[in-house]
Amino acid sequence: MVIIAVFCPDRNRKSVNVRKTFRHRRRFLLFFAKKYGGFSAKYDREFLKKRWFFQFRGVMIGILLSGNFTKILRFLVFRRTFMARSSTKSYEIDMLNGAIFPKLLRFAVPLTLSTMLQLLFNAADVVVVGRYAGDNSLAAVGSNTALINLLTNLFLGLSIGANILAARHYGAHEDEELSKTVHTSILLSIYSGLLLTVVGILGARTILEWMQCPDDVLGLATTYLRIYFAGQTATMLYNFGAALLRAGGDTQRPLYFLFAAGIVNVVLNLVFVIKFQMDVAGVALATVISQCISAALVIRCLMKETGPLRLDLRQLKIYPMKLKQIMQVGIPAGIQGILFSLANVTVQSSINSFDDTTLVAASSAASSIENFVYANVNAFYQANTAFTSQNFGAGNYRRILRIRHIAVATGTISTFLLGFLAILFGHQLLGIYSPSEAVIQAGMVRMHYLMLFYGLDALMDVQVGSMRGIGYNITPMLVTLVGACLFRLVWLGTVFQIPAYHTIEMVYIVYPISWVITSIAHMIAFHFAYRRTMRRVHHTGDTHPAEAAVS
Repeated sequence: MVIIAVFCPDRNRKSVNVRKTFRHRRRFLLFFAKKYGGFSAKYDREFLKKRWFFQFRGVMIGILLSGNFTKILRFLVFRRTFMARSSTKSYEIDMLNGAIFPKLLRFAVPLTLSTMLQLLFNAADVVVVGRYAGDNSLAAVGSNTALINLLTNLFLGLSIGANILAARHYGAHEDEELSKTVHTSILLSIYSGLLLTVVGILGARTILEWMQCPDDVLGLATTYLRIYFAGQTATMLYNFGAALLRAGGDTQRPLYFLFAAGIVNVVLNLVFVIKFQMDVAGVALATVISQCISAALVIRCLMKETGPLRLDLRQLKIYPMKLKQIMQVGIPAGIQGILFSLANVTVQSSINSFDDTTLVAASSAASSIENFVYANVNAFYQANTAFTSQNFGAGNYRRILRIRHIAVATGTISTFLLGFLAILFGHQLLGIYSPSEAVIQAGMVRMHYLMLFYGLDALMDVQVGSMRGIGYNITPMLVTLVGACLFRLVWLGTVFQIPAYHTIEMVYIVYPISWVITSIAHMIAFHFAYRRTMRRVHHTGDTHPAEAAVS
C-alpha cells in the first residue's frame, strides 16, 4: 500500500493559482483512483470532485495500488477528512454568498443567547437581592438599570461603529485597514471604560437624586452603582472585542465566554449575599469579577487569531483615520442609545414619582424579563447591521434589500412569539424575582402593556441596522429623537399630567405607541436613503453617501 500525502495551502481568499492547483490535484487523484484503487467510476468521481474535500489544511489522501484495499482506502479518506475539518473549525460566516436565512439564524441565535447570558449578570443580581435581601435592595438594584444604560450607551455605540467599520473592511478584503481598526478599537475601549469608571463613581449619588430615587433605597442604590462602574473597563473590552469577532460572523465564541462568566457571577452572588451578608455590594462585586473574566477570554481569543482580526498588544495604538471613522458611525449610534435611555430614565422617574416601593420593585422585575426578550431584537439588529455592512463593502447592493426583508420579518415574528410566552408564564417568571404577590401582580400590569406588543419594538430597531450598514448614521438618530424620545417626553409632560390619566397604565402605554410611530418613520427614511445611495453608485461609482462623510 502506498500513501500519498497532499497538502493544500491555507488561503483565506482563493486566487486563480489556487483553483488551478486544486484542479490539477483532482485530476491526478482521479487517474490513480480509477486505475489502481478499484473505485467505482460514478460514485467516487463525484466524491472526489466535491470542492470542500480539497479546501482544508493538511488533508491526507491515500491511493492504494491494489483493488483489495479499496474499502480501507475509503475509510482512511473519510477519517482524515473529518479529522482535518474538525481541527480547523471556522467560526466565521460567509455573509456575501448563498442563502441568507440560515446564515442569519446562525449569526443571530448565538448572539441572542450571548445577550441573555450578559443579562444574567444583572438578572442574577436582581433575583438574589429580591429573595435574600428584601424589596428595598431589589428596588435599589432595579432602579439603576435605566441610569446604567444612559451612562454606557454612548460608548457601546462606539463598539457598534467598530463592528460596522470592521465588517466593511472584511467584506472588501482590506486586511491592513481591518487590522488598524482592531487595534484602534481595543485601545478606545480601554479609554472609554476608564472614563465611565470616573463618572460613575463620582456622580452616582447626584444622578440618582436627579432621578428622584426614593430615599429609603438611595444609599443602597449608590453603593451598587459605584462598585458596578469600577468594572466598566472590563465591560468595554468585552463589548468591543465581541463586536470585532462578530464583524467576521463569529457569534459562537462570545457566547462561550459569557457562559463561563455567567456561571461565575451566579455562584459569587450566592456566596457574597447569603454567606457573607454583603447585600447589594456583594452582587455588584460578583458582576465586576464576571465581567473581568469575559473580557480576559475575548482578548485572549483575539490574540490567538491568525488572520487580520489578530490582536497584537505591542501594536496597540490609535490610528486617527480609523478613530474618525468609528466616531462617524458610533457617535450617532451612541447618541441614539442615549436618547432612548434618557426617555426611559424619564419614564423611570415617572414611576418613582408614585413613591411606591412595591411599584418600583415590580417595574424593575418586569423590566428585567423584558430585557431578555429584547435580546432577540438586538440580535437581529446586529445581524442585519453586520450582513448589510459586509455586502455594502463588497458591492452586493441588491443583496442588501433581501437581507433587510428577511432580518426584519424574522426578528419581528420571533419577538412577538417570545413576548406572548413571557406573558403566558409571567407569574412564574416574576416569582423568581420576588415572592411578594403584590410585586407579581403589579409586574403583570406592565408586562401586559409591553410584552403583548414587543414585536413592534423589533420592527423599529431591526430596520436601523440597514440604515447604518449603508452608511446613514444621523438619519436613524434623528428619527429616534422625534419618533420615540421626544414623543415619550411630550406624552409624560402632557397626557400623564392630567389628573384623570395620572396612572401607571398611562406610563406603560407610551411604549407601544412610540414603537409604531418610529417604525413607520424608519421605513420611509430607508426608502429614500437606499434610492439615494443607488443613484450615487450608478452615476458616479461612489459607494459612500454624502451623509456618511459628515456624520
